[in-house]
Amino acid sequence: MEAAHYVIRLMEQDDIPQVAQIDREAFPGEWVFRSQSAYRRDLGNSSVRYVVACKRGAMAEYRTQKTEKVSWFKRLFTHERAANVREDIVGFSGFWMMMREAHIIAIGVRDRCRRLGIGEGLLIATVELAQMCNANVVTLEVRASNEIAQRLYKKYGFQVTGRRPKYYSSNGEDAIIMSTDSIASMPFQASFQELRDDHARRHPELQLLIS
Repeated sequence: MEAAHYVIRLMEQDDIPQVAQIDREAFPGEWVFRSQSAYRRDLGNSSVRYVVACKRGAMAEYRTQKTEKVSWFKRLFTHERAANVREDIVGFSGFWMMMREAHIIAIGVRDRCRRLGIGEGLLIATVELAQMCNANVVTLEVRASNEIAQRLYKKYGFQVTGRRPKYYSSNGEDAIIMSTDSIASMPFQASFQELRDDHARRHPELQLLIS
């Protein structure tokens, strides 16, 4: 099977229908399901940031900065998508900026694209974007029963800081509140860099930015 290629980039208006579809698929019955008009409003809100993971077609051509010294995440802001190439959005993530706290709204991946490292890649991109927005900490809520997600977040330095009883309206399940230490600290950045490099080694088929 030919390896798929993906790029993670900032969300755009044309992505909204597919993102809303993933939202419904990944979070059935939860409050996180939002209308397309809500996503359009968010894209005009300077306090909200979204990124998407796109599956790239074989004919898609991207132009990036020539220098090899620029990080993959900084380079993704400079690429230009080829005209008339329809991208298949396979995942998304986003956060609200409140003071210097980046609160993750959701990380969602299409069912058919799970266990490919895309969700972890979106988490990496989200934390990096939070750093670029001068956030000091990153926070989120996760279902108490979602142990797989909790293990991933703990791996990236998130710690349990609280619990919201009956937070999820779909079934009354509790939410676990998790937060990082300062993402600007040297210990966090050193650990994060190591984890990001390890993710790239484990998922060479997932080219977050294809030059």
